[in-house]
Amino acid sequence: MDQPLWQPDDARIADSNLKAFMAKAKEDWGVETKDYFDLYDWSVTEVENFWRSVWDFTGVIADGPGERVLADGDKMPGAAFFPDAKINFAENLLRQEGQGDAIVFWGEDKVKRRLSHNELRALVSRLQQVLRDEGVGVGDRVAGFMPNMPETVAAMLAATSLGAVWSSCSPDFGVQGVLDRFGQIEPKVLFCPDGYWYNGKPIDSLARVAEFSKELPTLSKIIVCPYLNAEPEVGGINRAVTLAEAIKDKQAGEIAFTRVPFNSPLYIMYSSGTTGKPKCIVHGVGGTLLQHLKEHVLLCDEKPDDRVFYFTTCGWMMWNWLVSALAARSTLLLYDGSPFAPSHRILFDYAEAEGMTLFGTSAKYIEALRNAEADPKSTHDLSKVRLITSTGSPLVAESFDYVYQHIKKDVCLSSISGGTDIIACFVAGNPIGPVWRGEIQARCLGMAADVYNDDGQRVREEKGELVCTRPFPSMPIYFWNDEGGERYRAAYFERYPGAWCQGDFAEITRHGGVIIYGRSDATLNPGGVRIGTAEIYRQVEKLPQVEESLVIGQDWQGDVRVVLFVRLKEGVTLDEELIKAIKTQIRTGCTPRHVPAKVIQVADIPRTKSGKIVELAVRDIVHGRQIKNKEALANPEALELYRDLEELSR
Repeated sequence: MDQPLWQPDDARIADSNLKAFMAKAKEDWGVETKDYFDLYDWSVTEVENFWRSVWDFTGVIADGPGERVLADGDKMPGAAFFPDAKINFAENLLRQEGQGDAIVFWGEDKVKRRLSHNELRALVSRLQQVLRDEGVGVGDRVAGFMPNMPETVAAMLAATSLGAVWSSCSPDFGVQGVLDRFGQIEPKVLFCPDGYWYNGKPIDSLARVAEFSKELPTLSKIIVCPYLNAEPEVGGINRAVTLAEAIKDKQAGEIAFTRVPFNSPLYIMYSSGTTGKPKCIVHGVGGTLLQHLKEHVLLCDEKPDDRVFYFTTCGWMMWNWLVSALAARSTLLLYDGSPFAPSHRILFDYAEAEGMTLFGTSAKYIEALRNAEADPKSTHDLSKVRLITSTGSPLVAESFDYVYQHIKKDVCLSSISGGTDIIACFVAGNPIGPVWRGEIQARCLGMAADVYNDDGQRVREEKGELVCTRPFPSMPIYFWNDEGGERYRAAYFERYPGAWCQGDFAEITRHGGVIIYGRSDATLNPGGVRIGTAEIYRQVEKLPQVEESLVIGQDWQGDVRVVLFVRLKEGVTLDEELIKAIKTQIRTGCTPRHVPAKVIQVADIPRTKSGKIVELAVRDIVHGRQIKNKEALANPEALELYRDLEELSR
């Protein structure tokens, strides 16, 4: 019998923000909603009423909202939400005062710190004065080459308090990777650390700062934040001062917030850049805030004093998402470094010690725990954890089982999916609904997500392209240096005019949930049949001998053949018996068309710095095509393992 893995009890549903929101929608608009799916239908039908309700319910601080909720609502792109409102992002995130924790920080097991709301406000005030002295104002860019530490949050808030634009990447980027990003946007001020910890080792970052900053002539100041050392040595870097030196003469006071039009730039994000110089995606102040408030307050059911964690770097959009939890009056639990340093217990140590309520991570991390046979439920008190979220790649059904069997039984497990392109989610959790094995719970409120087949027809319980057919607030306001918007339109609107095409291969299930099968540009096509890569990963990684895998389609004799690369557990060698077991598992769990023509053992799987495997780059190198931007990878040397493989020539 078809049974969910988890469903909330009546008390949890009654106490949820969603239930309160549904009651308010009935009061304000007369809408009757008996469950999430009724509310969803209203949110994508009465778009203006829904987003106005989100604004009111979450208490957006602004001049506005004004009379108009949506201008040019029939245009995608071109629609503009709340065009008459003026807003400041930092003002909304700094709405809480007092001595309670605003930020708790663990740098592996090396550094532990905390900032109260008042201490965070004081640091933002002093940094705002520093930036103002450097001439930073509305529309100017401030960059962070930073770890996920409190000073990064404070620097972003100081910049955005002035109406400036924040852009960041993590300090493990190489020189060219930084220049490919910051070189396009011409920042005035750069924040960086003296180094960072990874896997228990100190790693210097100042040598790279000294090198790439020479190629950023618009920089007037570099502010070095202490992490490895209390007093960093910055003498060898032109225009650099320590954080202590920068703020020593600044007294904390009231923060003057510059309110800007709703659709003014807030963040510049970057595409992965594995096929060329990364696209600079510009997200707006109001759209980002409103989307994040909706997701934190309604879809994650966050309440004041919740303690919210996401394992992320500052080069991934989940950092931008995480820090917005401050606007929901939650405490940020920041972590920097390896999630396995000194052992796989570290994040659960953190969860127990700090009363974590939202544990955010990646599908890859959950898979690694499963492979390590970790059993956190028997080693840690996770009683405060109400929600576990997973993103980065599809969460396989076996990982759902693992979470409920070995992490926590009574928890809402929300697999979520969206992206840098929208700085938010298309599909995510539903705190008042059941969790079904292997499925994302629901399409997000206000996001008219659908699945189209190749003919552009809407389908159910059938795989196709994930699209969005109505405007939403966090569509990029533009791409940097894209006069006329041609690259922007080409990225999302060429395939289905008037609808956003996300580039994910997906299915809407009979439960109303969603399954993501991988990126559609990485979809395999043997014999003309489209196969999502996640379908194969789901089967292969059931085998205990396999640590991880990567699958591509290789052009072969006028067709495409499926090639599977596997990284095996230490001491395991790929032999005919294991190849047979892998193929049998795939044939049994999927179809004969999914079975790879070739199975090849490799020592490493190449990934982006946010942990996503790069199927397209491997496909290119297998076909002898140039890889344009290896700087985007965490382990670019791994690509060479796939070049000129003799097994693929026959």
